Amino acid sequence: MTKQQFRELVSKCIVILDGATGTLLQELGMPAGVCPEKWVIDNPASIIDVQRQYVESGSDIIYTFTFGANELKLKEFNLDDVVGMNRELARLSRQAAGGRAMVAGDIAPTGQLMEPFGLYSFEEIVNVYKKQVAGLLEGGVDLFVIETMMDIQEARAALIAVKESCDLPVIATMTFERGGHTINGTDPLTALVTLQSLGADAVGCNCSTGPKEMLEIIKKLKPYSKVPLVAKPNAGMPKLINGKTVFDMNANEFTRFTDDFIKAGANLIGGCCGTTPEYIS
Repeated sequence: MTKQQFRELVSKCIVILDGATGTLLQELGMPAGVCPEKWVIDNPASIIDVQRQYVESGSDIIYTFTFGANELKLKEFNLDDVVGMNRELARLSRQAAGGRAMVAGDIAPTGQLMEPFGLYSFEEIVNVYKKQVAGLLEGGVDLFVIETMMDIQEARAALIAVKESCDLPVIATMTFERGGHTINGTDPLTALVTLQSLGADAVGCNCSTGPKEMLEIIKKLKPYSKVPLVAKPNAGMPKLINGKTVFDMNANEFTRFTDDFIKAGANLIGGCCGTTPEYIS
């Protein structure tokens, strides 16, 4: 997909993204404590099943199951085949999409801090992401999504890694707490200006909050956005019930916010934690 094709797509319609994946995979047998990406590669029918449900529910774009498939995250499980794992996971998503949806190569936080707060330099983090990008490109993704970013510097590093590797469109979403800032203190407007200036093709937010709180962020961003805006909220706020995390908003409650998101200026809409194919449908 070219950047021009992406712009034409979002100008014609509201683009529907996918929803959560991890909970559905757990229902299909993924145990706690394993590397999710490795388990999916060993059990490929699981991700194909889940992602086909999203495609059938109306998702125009599905995310590869590569949230934790960067070099630093995989090292925690003593895994080092970054390129190969990302390539295979992208191929599985393409198989699930079946030509009916586009596949976005999913890039997420490394879980590590950069200098001066951590051990890694900015350039080292860029190179970490470049390895992941290389595998996703080999797997044939149509575009990229950088998601759930809490550190604007890490988001910049991921965006640079993609832009220095290819010309595919890039979506970038930060995650903002209920107070309106990332954990590291970045406000939504600063994130928008930074990422769109650096060449992101769409910018927005995902995770952390339900649709009510995220709607207010989209409203604040719209007057300053030069690129399409993205909203991928959780199914409300999490609650711990009998030792299990559950979300307090059902599909009907969640989707009542859809018109409001569109009126506020969101061009791409999906779901994050707690959502299922029912929410997307």
